[in-house]
Amino acid sequence: MSVSREFLWMLIGSAIVTLIPRTLPLVLISRMKLPGYAMKFLKHVPLAVMTALVAQSVLTDGESWRSPDNPEWLAFFPTLAVALLTRSLLLTVLAGVGCAALLAWLA
Repeated sequence: MSVSREFLWMLIGSAIVTLIPRTLPLVLISRMKLPGYAMKFLKHVPLAVMTALVAQSVLTDGESWRSPDNPEWLAFFPTLAVALLTRSLLLTVLAGVGCAALLAWLA
């Protein structure tokens, strides 16, 4: 399988266009001294985003609500326990992926 030059340039351009809006704000903000209230606010953003993603994934299936007998519900509770006990986003994600993989393997 060969890759054409046009495709390669499109891939590089897409990567740059995607990377710039994600990294530029981080680079600019990291060099600034933010007020205390902004730091308090930003400290809660990862938790809020993760909560929204998990709630949408576990509770809804498109436009409808999921029933509690869905396998995602079973993976949710051990993941929630890991999140509450460790307060680590990485361990929580790993626990959730592990539980979902185990349930998919058992099913």
